[in-house]
Amino acid sequence: MSIYDTLAELNITLPPVAVPAAAYVPFVQTGNLVFLSGHIAKKDGKPWVGQLGKNTTTEEGKAAARAIAIDLMGTLHAAVGDLNRVTRIVKLMSLVNSTGDFTEQHLVTNGASELIGQVFGTKGAHARSAFGVAQIPMGACVEIEMIVEVA
Repeated sequence: MSIYDTLAELNITLPPVAVPAAAYVPFVQTGNLVFLSGHIAKKDGKPWVGQLGKNTTTEEGKAAARAIAIDLMGTLHAAVGDLNRVTRIVKLMSLVNSTGDFTEQHLVTNGASELIGQVFGTKGAHARSAFGVAQIPMGACVEIEMIVEVA
């Protein structure tokens, strides 16, 4: 089954690439690896603002991470032209805007990891890091970057 068939079954429409908010590019390809810059969580087209452990729940953070995964796939599609070229999702790195005593960054990041696995199957099994940070640009609750291998 095509990646696009899976996305359609999940009712997911890929967004266009977001315009970078600073001095960087949305992706860089070197050889067979594509590095996607960090994408912040958005809700209704605006930064999904919040801090886990203060005013955002783990489930809300997980939904934000899932939304980022959709944005990342949109950027990846723009980078490589066809998501069926993906041979492996290599790694996700997740930054979770959280209080010092919040310890569920890994559960928040599952929102992205689980969707990537659903869409890409065994090619979506990836290495991952999830960090708690004091702040993310524009007050967003989560930011995720991704490294992908393509044919």
